[in-house]
Amino acid sequence: MFVSAASIKGWEGRYGTPVEWTDVQSISDEDHQVISHSQRHGRRHDITLYIEGDGKIAVIAKPFYPPGLYRAPSGGLDPDEDLETGAAREGLEETGLTVRLERYLLRAHVAFTSRLGDIAWHTHVFSASTPDRLIAPTDHHEIREARWADPGEFRDFDLIMRRSERGGLQYRARLHEQVARLHHLFRHGR
Repeated sequence: MFVSAASIKGWEGRYGTPVEWTDVQSISDEDHQVISHSQRHGRRHDITLYIEGDGKIAVIAKPFYPPGLYRAPSGGLDPDEDLETGAAREGLEETGLTVRLERYLLRAHVAFTSRLGDIAWHTHVFSASTPDRLIAPTDHHEIREARWADPGEFRDFDLIMRRSERGGLQYRARLHEQVARLHHLFRHGR
C-alpha cells in the first residue's frame, strides 16, 4: 500500500517532523525478489520501531541472519490500517511487546538497484516505549529470536551487517547510523 501524503502529515502532527534521508543501495537478485514479494498490495514502505525499555532497545533476528546479528523490528502497514494499529500489530508479532509510539525520528527514501530493476522504498522510523519487559514474539515464521539490547551492542550488529553480501542488511546498517545520530539512547550508549 502506498502511504499517502495526508497520512504522513497526520503522523507528523502527532509525533513530530522527522529528519529526511535519501540513500541508494545495490542489492542481489535474491534481495530484489524478497523486496518485490513484500510489495504485494502496492506496499513500498516499512515502519521501523526503536522500542525502549529500561535504557535498552528491543531487537529481532530473522531466521536467515548470521549469529550475533539483530536489528530493530519493522514491518508494513496492511491496506487500510492506520499507523498506530499497524505499529501495535508489528510490535506484538515481532517482539510480543505492547508498543506506544513516541516520536517520528526519520523518513528514509532508498532506491534499491539490481540487475532485475530498481525499487523505490520508504522507511519510516519511530521511537516507541512499552510497559512490558518480557519479550516473546508471536510470529515464529519471520522472527527467529527477539531480545533486549544495550545501545552499544548496535556497533557489533552494524559490523555484521556491513560484512554481509546482502544489500538489504547493508542498508539497515546505514539506516541505524542515521537513527543513532538522532536518538538519545545511542548517544549515551556509545
